[in-house]
Amino acid sequence: MPESPSPANEKKRRGCGLRVTAGLVVLLALGGYIAYRLENNNAPAAAGCTVKTDGNDLELDTDQAANAATIAAVAMSRDLPERAVTIALATAMQESQLRNLDSGDRDSLGLFQQRPSQGWGTAKEIQDPVYAAGAFFDSLVKIQGYTKLPVTVAAQRVQRSGYPEAYAQHESEATSLSAALTGQEGGSLSCTTGADTAYSAGGRLGDTAAVAARLKREFGSRAKSSDDSAPRTVAVTSGTSRARSWQLAQWAVAHAHDLKVEQVTLGDSRWQAAKSDKGWQQTKTADAKDADPVVRITVAR
Repeated sequence: MPESPSPANEKKRRGCGLRVTAGLVVLLALGGYIAYRLENNNAPAAAGCTVKTDGNDLELDTDQAANAATIAAVAMSRDLPERAVTIALATAMQESQLRNLDSGDRDSLGLFQQRPSQGWGTAKEIQDPVYAAGAFFDSLVKIQGYTKLPVTVAAQRVQRSGYPEAYAQHESEATSLSAALTGQEGGSLSCTTGADTAYSAGGRLGDTAAVAARLKREFGSRAKSSDDSAPRTVAVTSGTSRARSWQLAQWAVAHAHDLKVEQVTLGDSRWQAAKSDKGWQQTKTADAKDADPVVRITVAR
């Protein structure tokens, strides 16, 4: 008959078994962590937009960026200065966080929380960002010397808010965003689409006619668009000003999500939805000239 194992040997064997099990658990956990990191390192960045100017970063979601770009476009259509854009953006940041709200205090609505009962327009009009921005600028330009006033003073004279000092807290961010969206800081705004291909969901194709119509509605005669020789591409210009060209380019990126934009190019700078986590990239191709003022907007297939 075989000898029964001694208590000491049995304890030793159990100890070895526990160490082996613990080692396997550690290895499995380490393997899972490595797989998680690899998967997330390769995963596309979440959808959103970033403005980088003078070392300052401002994060926006795609709706906020699109609304801000529309406000800047309406200002450009009226040939208003950058200061007007800063005042409008600071106001919308305070009133709605740059969101087109369908409610608010009493009958307040939209980006600027304008009230139908106070003569700002109908509820439907106020919830149209182009109309709302235009109505704001209509009032702003009536204020003598508004460009020299503090942001909070100019905004309050338009809005007549119960919290007039609140606009001041947004001045720094509004100034950075304005510099990007008026083209003074070229390439400072970029958006990610949340996909490693042009668009991950929805199945809706881009439409060059929709892009051209939106450009005309927001920029008016300041933007001239036409079909480009490249497929699915709109070519747009606004004179020879490099800043104006950058405004158009960054407007297209800010609206990339809702217009299904696949690529935007200006000279040797290119933004691509499929590589949107890399931001604006330099192409240095033979046919891309730094001085070329034409912005080319290509929509998804």
